[in-house]
Formats: sequence, structure tokens, C-alpha cells
Amino acid sequence: MTDSRMRVVVNDEEQYSVWWSDHEPPTGWTATGFEGTREECLDHIDTVWTDMRPLGVRGRDR
Repeated sequence: MTDSRMRVVVNDEEQYSVWWSDHEPPTGWTATGFEGTREECLDHIDTVWTDMRPLGVRGRDR
């Protein structure tokens, strides 16, 4: 595996993923502004994605 630059992306349900920094995110996903190695991006996601449930499901708990 290479050390290609990756970026953290998020969708409307506040689910996170990684995507190549030199490619546009897929439809429905937006770059968060965080870039790094794949491992750095995954570490960042571990920090910010504290509730894995999709936003639509979390809203039902209220």
C-alpha cells in the first residue's frame, strides 16, 4: 500500500469515510478539510465520529 494523500469525507447522515485527495468526493459526500495518510485520516475519524448511528436514526431518540 502506498502513502497516498487521503482526505476525510462526510455524507448528509454524518457518516465518515476516506477518499483520495486528488479526486473529487463521490456524489453525496463532502470533504471535511482534514487530509493526511490513510492512517492519519482513520485516526481523525476515530476522534470525531463518536456516534456511528446515521443522523436520521439519532434524531429519533429525542
